[in-house]
Amino acid sequence: MENKMNKFGVEKLLAVLAVALACVCMWGCSDEALRWVDNRSLGGVVGFVDDSLVIVSSYHYWHEEVDPAFGTSYDREGRAHPGLSLYNYRVQLDGPVWSDTLDNSRDDDFEYIKGQLADSVIWGGDPKSEVSFWKIGEKPHRIKINKVFEGCSIDVPYTTKLRPWLDGKILVLGNNRNPNIEGFDLDSLGSERCQYGVLDTMQKTVTYKRLDGDLKWIKKCDDVRAWGKDVYCVILDDEGENSLVLKNRNDRIPAPRKFAIGGFWGDMIKMSGNICNINNDIITCSDVIWYGNELKFYQNGEVIVDLN
Repeated sequence: MENKMNKFGVEKLLAVLAVALACVCMWGCSDEALRWVDNRSLGGVVGFVDDSLVIVSSYHYWHEEVDPAFGTSYDREGRAHPGLSLYNYRVQLDGPVWSDTLDNSRDDDFEYIKGQLADSVIWGGDPKSEVSFWKIGEKPHRIKINKVFEGCSIDVPYTTKLRPWLDGKILVLGNNRNPNIEGFDLDSLGSERCQYGVLDTMQKTVTYKRLDGDLKWIKKCDDVRAWGKDVYCVILDDEGENSLVLKNRNDRIPAPRKFAIGGFWGDMIKMSGNICNINNDIITCSDVIWYGNELKFYQNGEVIVDLN
């Protein structure tokens, strides 16, 4: 009987040690050392819906004290539960006019908020493998993507932009698409390097290609997108001092002001600090200024909306 009891005691001890080891491997079996920051924190501007509403990201930050069974304890922190909010950037209000958050696990490292695709759609993930689309008023839709190559064999560098494209598809742009960026020239890498991609959400494929034929001209655009059957481009002039808005390469869209830095934000276009609307090839800009590096909006040199 004594041998049986000793054997039972040893087995019980081993079981307890196994559970303890598993807890260490999973950074603790309880959340006693895990602390969530009381309030959510705003991230930054993700896009513009129109001439009065801006999309802002938010996150829930956490802090954890890790005390492993062996070794020195340490702290780690991160953010989870991403959210989107709509704010009025012309009138100071007490909070957003709309907001929504995800209650996904903090171990879910999928990046749901990367940039704006359309007026009310934010994209996330990576079109090389899995992409998400988060439409205001809905939850994100995740789509597994297969890669296809057409005329090249090396996909574009890290994706920085998704833009509405021809035939209802989505244009995929990498960070080194423009040869003027930091003196980087894609042509010097040979024809095996792809320069852009076309994402087809119906077929769940992204086709990487070279810029040639009727699209070769967009290689020098700082930003580009399609409206219907027309391609619009923001590009520096020949002197490299001011930017232009072109339609289908040769048609210049008159701009109400000079600007050197610009790009598309959904259905809006940013011209230096001004957020502008394009309607029937007529550009109109508001008198609200956003410098791009903070959550403040200015009018006549004074802050009219502060989202902090």
